[in-house]
Formats: sequence, structure tokens, C-alpha cells
Amino acid sequence: MKPSPFDYVAPDTVAEAIALISGDVREAKVLAGGQSLVPMLSMRLARPELLVDITRIPGLGEHRVGPGGELRIGAAVRQATAAADPELRTGWPLLAAAIDHIGHPQIRHRGTVCGSLAHHDPAAELPAAATALDARFVLAGPAGTRTVPAAEFFVATFETALADDELLTEVVFPAQSPGRGWAFEELTRRHGDFATVGVCVVLDRTADIASAVRIVFCGAGATPVRFPPAETVLTGARLDAGTLADAAAAVREHLNPPGDVHASADYRREAAAHLLTRAVTTAWERTR
Repeated sequence: MKPSPFDYVAPDTVAEAIALISGDVREAKVLAGGQSLVPMLSMRLARPELLVDITRIPGLGEHRVGPGGELRIGAAVRQATAAADPELRTGWPLLAAAIDHIGHPQIRHRGTVCGSLAHHDPAAELPAAATALDARFVLAGPAGTRTVPAAEFFVATFETALADDELLTEVVFPAQSPGRGWAFEELTRRHGDFATVGVCVVLDRTADIASAVRIVFCGAGATPVRFPPAETVLTGARLDAGTLADAAAAVREHLNPPGDVHASADYRREAAAHLLTRAVTTAWERTR
């Protein structure tokens, strides 16, 4: 397959990139890693007249820990580059685990963190991890810069709060509390496939009690699905077999995943219940 004809430009600044994508003369698409966009071009599912390559813009290929202890990842940072950083793996291990589950090494060495987030396939790992870690998205457009929390950024399948004339310049992950437990689990048909269903768990522990719990599923809806029913069961409780069974029961009763040719809704729901039990147990053990 071959893409439709398009023009290509690699601007030197964010301002130039915004001017190119906000023009009303030609449809434009932003190119960073291209691991989602290029196949769509080849199948002619996307037919932009202009590709705007942002990988040469200074600063967008950098990631760093800010003065407040937050992790800031620029729009052109490759997934493999981010995951290989010892500081990221130590301070944000859930994010590193989510990246490790993405596709294959070849994809992770070309794909960008922000590109996966902006593309927003709800079965992908990074949108769920960003929601679990309460990430913030920095969007630059003709009217200036705004910051959108993860809870508001993901709108629907392949749809985000990012406007057509805006560029996602970086994603910001808040500093994580020392001793916080975490786990990422997913079910795939084959290694490297998108998740049939997956779950992120982040929890804090006080003595023998789970003092705070965040649970987010991927592959369970049109956006990452934060799941208060199980969070309520687990928060303030001792994580014994009965509590874990109650959390799994909440998944079976309240989670409403889609069904498709890959798995029925009932299958996804049951798999999600088992994954949650495993993930919560692992996260609890990691608080020790």
C-alpha cells in the first residue's frame, strides 16, 4: 500500500509547528515517532496534505526531573529512551512497566511517549498509566499554552482534548510517594499485541491498611477506565483474601467492557477481575 501524496516540513520551533498545523489551507498531521500515523497513511485511513515533523525542535526530545520532583517528557522522546533512564525506572516504575509492554523493541525505539498518548487507543498501555499516575498534558496553540489533567484529556476512542491547532509539547508525571506500591498487568493474545484488557494499580500503605488506591483499566472502554467501585472496597481495608474477593466481585458487577471479535464483554470482565487480584497483591507486596 502507498499513502496519498503529501508535503513534508520539519520546523525549527514550536511556534513554527503551531503555525503550520493551525493554517486553514491544508489538512496537517504531526509526525513524531510515526508508529500509528505511518500505517494509517499507508492504508489511506489518514490522508493529510502536510506532515509536520517535530523531532528536530530543540527541547522536545528531552526528558528531565523538574524542580518540584515531577517528571517532564517532551513530545519527541522515544519510548525506549524514557524507559532506559534509571531515574525514571526508580521514581516512576509503573510508567516504565507500561512502556515495557508496548509492542516490540523496534516499535519502542521509534514510537514516542507523547505520540501514543495523543493517538489514544484505549487498549494502549500509556493512557491508562498516565491516568493512574495523574499526569498533566501541556498543550501549545495559537492562543498560548494550557495544561489538561489526564482525567480530562482522554475523551473517546482516538479522541483527546487536544485541538486540531494545538501541539502536545510535553507530559508531566507528578513525583511519587516513597514506598508507594504499584503494578501493571495485562492480557494479550500474543506478545506485542494490544491488551485484551489490562490494569494499573497504585496504592499507599499505612501499617496493614491500604490508605489510598487508584485502579485504572485499559481495553475496558472508550477511554482509560478509573474504577472507584474496587477502590472503595480496598481503601481503608486489610488486603486479605476476603477483601481481594470483594474487589474482584466489584469488577464482575460494575465493569462494562466492550465485546468484539477478539473477546466478549464477559470474557474481558472475568479476565479483568483476575488481573486486578494479581495486580493489587503485587502492589501491596511492593510497599514492603
